[in-house]
Amino acid sequence: MDKSKRKELQEEYKQIKTYMGAIRITNKISGKIYIDSFSNLKNKWFTLQMQLDMGRFANAALQKDWTELGGVENFTYEVLEQKEADEMDDIKWECKQMLKQWLDKLQPYEGKGYNKPLLR
Repeated sequence: MDKSKRKELQEEYKQIKTYMGAIRITNKISGKIYIDSFSNLKNKWFTLQMQLDMGRFANAALQKDWTELGGVENFTYEVLEQKEADEMDDIKWECKQMLKQWLDKLQPYEGKGYNKPLLR
């Protein structure tokens, strides 16, 4: 590839917007929800499905239900909120704040969800 074409592709790549945000995974059978936030939402559902299908998801309770219920057919994925990551100074901090707000709002604990309460 010549240098001008390479430079053009690099500039196009820089223009692609990256979005951070909060997501919800809902168990269609029980209604239990899992809330999390990520610095890059691109292809996140695909990545999470792969982790769950391989039995390597960090949340043991969600992993157990996913496995027992047969996977993706019994769960939904939803982006609750997203922001352009390019506009953030501290994406990690912003993700934590966004997660805290959604956890406070939806209270996905014990019988309602898969999350554990955050220590304050």
